[in-house]
Amino acid sequence: MKTNKLSRQVIDIGIDEKDRVKIGEGLNNLLADTFALYMKTHNFHWNVTGPMFNTLHLMFEGQYTELWNATDVVAERIRSLGIYAVGTFSEFNKRSRIKETTGVPNAEEMIRLLVAGNEAAARTARECFPAADKAKDEATADLLTQRLQIHEKNAWMLRSLLENN
Repeated sequence: MKTNKLSRQVIDIGIDEKDRVKIGEGLNNLLADTFALYMKTHNFHWNVTGPMFNTLHLMFEGQYTELWNATDVVAERIRSLGIYAVGTFSEFNKRSRIKETTGVPNAEEMIRLLVAGNEAAARTARECFPAADKAKDEATADLLTQRLQIHEKNAWMLRSLLENN
């Protein structure tokens, strides 16, 4: 199945088909990053150890819960545009900038990997803006703005844990 396949129904929301396909492709990449980051964060939540266990365990839980909820929001926006949302591990893995972490890294490396993952998701979201702006797709632009704020804030909070005072 082509990932940019359109619904068979006519969609007349003021965004032409070509633009909807381009926006949908970008959002499918963001969906893949969101899911990959969700999996990584949840894995680290389960496996973190060390002196900062409680702090990181709770922080990771808050972040993976938000990411899980975001997958639905992003996928539903894709569907609102009449595009099919990707939803398989292989498609997520192919599209995502965030790659699987093998083994169980130490807590500091987990933090570094999650900073990098949030920054990657922010870059993916930012790359979707030109197509949304060109099509005057304010709903997608709003979603992208929200995702950017969350990923940049999470990266900052995680990065702050790595600073030596």
